[in-house]
Amino acid sequence: MSGGALPIGNADAQAAFLAALQGGTLHHAWLLVGPEGVGKASFAEAAALRMLAEASGARLLPPGLGVPEDHPTRALVDAGSHPDLRILRRLLKDPEKPDQDLARSITIAQVRTLQPMFATTPSMGARRVVIIDAADDLERGGANALLKNLEEPPVGTIFLLVSHAPGRLLPTIRSRCRVLRFGPLDDDAMARALDRLLPEADRDEIATLVATGEGAPGRALRHAGLDVAALDHAIVAIAGDGDPGNARRAALAKALAGKANARRYELFLERVPTLIAREAYRRSGARLKTALDAQTAARELAGAAIGLSLDPQATVFEMAGILATLR
Repeated sequence: MSGGALPIGNADAQAAFLAALQGGTLHHAWLLVGPEGVGKASFAEAAALRMLAEASGARLLPPGLGVPEDHPTRALVDAGSHPDLRILRRLLKDPEKPDQDLARSITIAQVRTLQPMFATTPSMGARRVVIIDAADDLERGGANALLKNLEEPPVGTIFLLVSHAPGRLLPTIRSRCRVLRFGPLDDDAMARALDRLLPEADRDEIATLVATGEGAPGRALRHAGLDVAALDHAIVAIAGDGDPGNARRAALAKALAGKANARRYELFLERVPTLIAREAYRRSGARLKTALDAQTAARELAGAAIGLSLDPQATVFEMAGILATLR
């Protein structure tokens, strides 16, 4: 975790939490809900840093959620060694292979690692913080173990639960949390967030990422360096003329094949249904039905491609064929 600058956007959510913090009405469990990539985890980390800094009593803090760069609590948090902070996320399937996939869930064993900490008082103040990112990833046993802690919260402990899909959580977990709602950022906030995250990016790339990120800096960040504009151009070209000789779709399939192109291939699977949906908004009658049918087919193929590990080159060719029906 890095105790960097405060997240951009979602001022109402930030203000609601700050009011509770300053007013002495801080609930023991907060559910941060909203689309993935809009800054919920960044806010949780910033809020945790502020709460721990306040609890340390090391020095007076400025108004708001910020913590000075030279504050001793920030140094501990940035080093990942603050004894009163725990962050639970999905772990690597194989710790020896950091470039491989993450585990499917946050396990009950991970949740149980909190118990020794809960058996003692906070080490460096009157407060400790637990972040679950994301609570949606908890396996059933882990969710039940966490619920016991929410029902009987350890003294001085604040839980911050990130959730992209709160409907997947146990109702009993949701009922024990105060909800903070986060939404997509507007274009100005997106540009400022991406300027901070990608200081080397030029104006054109930032503008493209703002357009493709759809209000979620985290999503846009995954697209950085993938030349989204060129990929969108290829998609639109096939949809525009139908690619009667199959030359465009064959070239695109070849360009997105192979392990080196895995990220662009995944982006292609994400972008096609989105661009078809935009096209559908401009249509009516029979042409609208064609676009809606194409969007359904594209979403189903994208889901199968990932879930069934379909051959990328063949999948791109087939997806491009769906695009060609829009002509």
